[in-house]
Amino acid sequence: MTALDKDLASIQEVRNLLTAAKSAQKTLAEMSQEQIDRICEAIAVSAYEAREKLAKMANQETGFGLWQDKVVKNSFASKFVWDSIKEMKTVGILNEDKEKKVIDVAVPVGVIAGLIPSTNPTSTVIYKALIAIKAGNAIVFSPHPNALNSILETVAIISKAAENAGCPKGTIGCMVKPTMQGTAELMKHQDTSLILATGGSAMVKAAYSSGTPAIGVGPGNGPAYIEKSANVPLAVKRIMDSKTFDNGTICASEQSIIVETSNKAIVIAELKKQGAYFLSSAESLQLEQYIMRPNGTMNPQIVGKSVQAIAELTGLSIPKDARVLIAEETKVGHKVPYSREKLAPILAFYTVENWEEACELSMEILHHEGAGHTMMIHSEDDAIIRAFGLKKPVSRVLVNTPGALGGIGATTNMAPALTLGCGAVGGSSTSDNISPENLFNVRRIAYGVRELDDLRDESPQVSIADSKINEEQLVEVLVERILAKLH
Repeated sequence: MTALDKDLASIQEVRNLLTAAKSAQKTLAEMSQEQIDRICEAIAVSAYEAREKLAKMANQETGFGLWQDKVVKNSFASKFVWDSIKEMKTVGILNEDKEKKVIDVAVPVGVIAGLIPSTNPTSTVIYKALIAIKAGNAIVFSPHPNALNSILETVAIISKAAENAGCPKGTIGCMVKPTMQGTAELMKHQDTSLILATGGSAMVKAAYSSGTPAIGVGPGNGPAYIEKSANVPLAVKRIMDSKTFDNGTICASEQSIIVETSNKAIVIAELKKQGAYFLSSAESLQLEQYIMRPNGTMNPQIVGKSVQAIAELTGLSIPKDARVLIAEETKVGHKVPYSREKLAPILAFYTVENWEEACELSMEILHHEGAGHTMMIHSEDDAIIRAFGLKKPVSRVLVNTPGALGGIGATTNMAPALTLGCGAVGGSSTSDNISPENLFNVRRIAYGVRELDDLRDESPQVSIADSKINEEQLVEVLVERILAKLH
């Protein structure tokens, strides 16, 4: 008997998973808020207990980042996210306005396709499963092939916990044979209600062109502006903490630093003090060759790698205690690697004369790549902070906080999320940090409060053209009608 073609096998697997998920979701949709919350809590607890095991698996399998930081990510995706959403009303009647006579009812979207990247594989599975089920949906995952084993193990752990808590079998599914054709089938299938896409630009574009409603996330490329009023040591610490966290694999992490001529020297001195290594012109050119591939995409060989690993790859000789590599840059563009997203501990360094120039440079950087995502400002001047917030083409302007952790809502009070919407300017359907509230529709039950006669009575009945009366007469007529209504 001839073995089934790999692509065909993947497509059939997706169809089977979707059939099971659709059936399970019908049962899930009938459950109470208490039952749903019990399932979500079980998922969060099981994932939190396995946080270290899953972090090590992801690190060993992908070679990206630091397992210690992936433990933090798994903790964030499970315990932190659950604590933030557990009181959220997502089932049945959400709100009843007795005065306006309108009732809001939560309606699950159905079956969600969850696309998972290799940079944050286990934490993204935990997070997406939690927010999907909290909103009454089933979810089928398309795992990145380079993180397949750690993703499958995560799914196995949380599925078992969910089912033990009463979740219908099949609510959480995952492709075991991921192929591009299988993922395409998952996105385009009639039983898929919504795509939740986290990954590269090509994948996000495929999600939006699938014909299925999608929430996708484009690339980040956030500049960090250290304005002259900033607390420089603290600003530098936050940037260094962010850019070295899991070796820079979070898309909200800083990609460039912008300083003013007036504070350039003190910022450089502080960066060096905290472990940044400034590349010479020759070293900068040497590293530049490895940041992007010939087709203009990020080189996966540097993604999530340490400074030491990058130095070994590129032949650079750098101090052993260096934490981040920095190259001074003056240009911006598709063919200027330092001005683009680098999911590694590498930063561009720009100098401007004042905050107005910083404003324009930030927008230039973002419009070339990263529009709609995130930028950072370190400042004590509220007027400048507000000016940045009003003009920047991003969905998140983070103030005096690390970009990576502030963007996902860990060090800010934004919704905790590992999928960050980029808004219309970034080609996304929303600018939100994605939460359960993005994953259900609202049905409104609205009682009638007016009759057609009421609408006619409220409409102007006098026309100057028709009545041929002058302005004074028109005013008299309108005043009489108003007084009549009052009496």
